[in-house]
Amino acid sequence: MKILWFAWLRTRVGTATENVDPPASVDDVAKLLDWLAARSPGHAEALAKREVVRVAVNQEYVKLDHPVTKGDEIAIFPPVTGG
Repeated sequence: MKILWFAWLRTRVGTATENVDPPASVDDVAKLLDWLAARSPGHAEALAKREVVRVAVNQEYVKLDHPVTKGDEIAIFPPVTGG
């Protein structure tokens, strides 16, 4: 599974991209975020306020109950504003 971190989340985690192999029990976005938060203090800090984190699976915005699989690309970023 490929994780892409954007904006200030990337700064907290310390990388823009990481390849991970979560356990089989991680089968939706919410569980993935929980699992990622446990990886390091930086991950925990980045994911501390889930209400300000957006997630896309394979380039589509999804909700926390959306399923994830090992081959997915997961993008994690703060809300986007435009002007």
